[in-house]
Amino acid sequence: MSVAVRPIETLLLLAGLSLAGGCTTLGNLFDNPDNTAEPAELVDFEPVIKVRTVWQRRVGSGAGNLFLKLRPAIDGERVYAATRDGRVRAFDARTGESVWDTETDSPLSGGPGVGDGLVLLGTSDGEVIALGEDDGEIKWRARVSSEVLSSPGSRGGVSVARTIDGKLFGLSADDGTRLWVYDRTTPVLTLRGTSSPALAEGAAIAGFDNGQVVAIALSNGQPLWEARVAVPRGRTELERMVDIDADPVIEDKAVYAVTYQGQVAALELFSGEVIWRRDMSSHAGLGVGPENIYVTDDASHVWALNRANSASMWRQAKLEARHVSPPAVFGQFVVVGDLEGYVHWLRREDGQFVARVRIDSDSIVAAPVATSFAVYVYGSGGELAALQVVP
Repeated sequence: MSVAVRPIETLLLLAGLSLAGGCTTLGNLFDNPDNTAEPAELVDFEPVIKVRTVWQRRVGSGAGNLFLKLRPAIDGERVYAATRDGRVRAFDARTGESVWDTETDSPLSGGPGVGDGLVLLGTSDGEVIALGEDDGEIKWRARVSSEVLSSPGSRGGVSVARTIDGKLFGLSADDGTRLWVYDRTTPVLTLRGTSSPALAEGAAIAGFDNGQVVAIALSNGQPLWEARVAVPRGRTELERMVDIDADPVIEDKAVYAVTYQGQVAALELFSGEVIWRRDMSSHAGLGVGPENIYVTDDASHVWALNRANSASMWRQAKLEARHVSPPAVFGQFVVVGDLEGYVHWLRREDGQFVARVRIDSDSIVAAPVATSFAVYVYGSGGELAALQVVP
């Protein structure tokens, strides 16, 4: 059977097949280069702005070629980053000065996330690790049911982690004691990846592999509402995949979410009511700006969609098949990374290229993180950079 596949970092599909008592991995289905598009050549353009590197530090070995979304996290005046081989580092967000450096001796696969004075990591061994924000000391380790591929978070004394087998765990921020577990049935075939839960006041908003977004009460793990972003369609399990691997984003009492082979939607935060939805396929993710949301689709096209009604404002297609990261909004610009470590700056109003810099020789899989001071970009090779626009 020949399968035409969009360029999704070779997809690394995980088959959760319980058929005949076995589990099968379909990653090799996508190893044939004839099935993937060639990355677009970088286009020439006259830079409109100048981007400077405020500081750049090597965190360690990075994530390598495993396509793990080990993204930087910001909390106050510090930025945190982790490597696959278990190293976690904290830096001063403005100067890049090292604050602490911790070895967890664990295969990190998700995080870091921050909250309640903790820096939280997930591992391939099915653990959640909590470090103290101030000193990097390991506060606790908690066993969960399977690998954690997304960033745990913590709010109101409850640390929340999503596992690859369809469960959401609520753990005590004090000592990691299990408070509750929310469980969803996992389809027989899913993308290898999960979205990070978004934490709102009293609730965790999580996306699942069946195309649903669920709001869970932090106090007891009970569902507050469920909303379907996409409905599985097609005759084969491959065609019916509608995973939500992109992180839901909460902004102005709305939740924005996008699925693979499905739709992008805006949901009302307190009820889950669908405000709008439209066809879109993305495993990478989205960012939110004042007027628009910005989505990297599975062809690595970057879209601007009106937040009020989902109307297309522009599409930048010249990064096709470059395995573009989720977008971040920084002032008047939209920032994305690509498979060769380039950081592309697009004008927010029309999507035109205005600058390009390179911060790593390896890919940039994780979403850039924007603050009022800088954009922080972390490459798979372990390079962390703080970037600014020169006035």
